[in-house]
Amino acid sequence: MAPMKENESLQSAAAEGAARTRRRLRILVADDERDQVTTLAAILQDEGHEVREVYRGTEVLRMVRDFDPDVALIDIGMPGMSGYEVARELRQEFGKLRPLLIAVTGWKQSSDRILAKLAGFDHHVAKPFESKTLLDLIAPFAEDNKTSGSGG
Repeated sequence: MAPMKENESLQSAAAEGAARTRRRLRILVADDERDQVTTLAAILQDEGHEVREVYRGTEVLRMVRDFDPDVALIDIGMPGMSGYEVARELRQEFGKLRPLLIAVTGWKQSSDRILAKLAGFDHHVAKPFESKTLLDLIAPFAEDNKTSGSGG
């Protein structure tokens, strides 16, 4: 009976280890506020993710093509192209192969959340926010071993 318990214990430990294993995500942070970008990048890098930074909406599309991120954190009110325009373009160009799109924005009204969803964002996070909120949104994405955004 003891060997059976030991075997079950090893299987349990292996399952817990597998559950804690997360793949390194490629994450694009797009915001015209450089301090916001630097802070988000540092938090994400501390979690082991690879991060690229852009500061204009028009740079996002090029970076998505070049970097192929798993997740894109995009401010809505950026110069060049708004986050809404960026999300629509990404949805049109990449369809279901687009990255997970998260609006990280100071635009907090319920209408802003609706517009973000209609534009193609998967999530809407209003500034200021706790870093745990953002990390909780991307954690399942890393654990699921997905290779593309939700496309929805």
